[in-house]
Order: sequence, then C-alpha cells, then structure tokens
Amino acid sequence: MFSMIFISLILLTISMIMMLLASILSKKTILDREKCSPFECGFDPKSSSRLPFSLHFFLIAIIFLIFDVEIALILPMIITLNYSNLFMWTTTSIFFIIILLLGLYHEMNQGALNWTN
Repeated sequence: MFSMIFISLILLTISMIMMLLASILSKKTILDREKCSPFECGFDPKSSSRLPFSLHFFLIAIIFLIFDVEIALILPMIITLNYSNLFMWTTTSIFFIIILLLGLYHEMNQGALNWTN
C-alpha cells in the first residue's frame, strides 16, 4: 500500500515539474507587435482595411473544395468493390469520373484555372 502511494506521489511530482517547466519556457512576450495590433492575419492595421480580394483566388478555392469532397466520395468505392456487383460498380465509377472530368473540362474552357490573364 505504501509503495503505491509513494509511486503516485513521485509521478505527481514529476508531472507537476514538467508542466511548470513547460509553462515557464513557453512564455511569449506580452508586448509582441503582432499581438498588439488589431489584426492578426498579416495585414498592417495602419494601412487601408479594405484591400481588394481576388475573386479568381476564391474560384480556385471553391474548385479545390469540390474536388476534395469528390475524392472523399471516391475512396469508399474501393472498399465496396468486394461487396457489390462488378458491372454496376464499374458503370457507377466510370459515370462518376466522367462527370468529374466534364466539370474540369468546363472549368478549363471558362478560364477559371488560368491563374494569370
């Protein structure tokens, strides 16, 4: 019984010392220039707060999110290969990939993927 309490006290002491050291060593300066500014996103608060936003960058981000979600839909198709009809699985997969490629082709024709004009 005594050894369990002794080991628990040693573990508690070591963990408290580690937390105290981590707290002391990770202190940042309170008078940090970026922390004192109202914006923490890299913009200089002394300049204009209404900077123009690139609509093209927004479109590229939306296209990336769409393809990211579609990849999340494609990955489970590999798992269902063993449990489904091979013909239906193949036609569904090909149909899904054709829709993706047609969307990508449409975006290329519209010029949304050209970063520089």
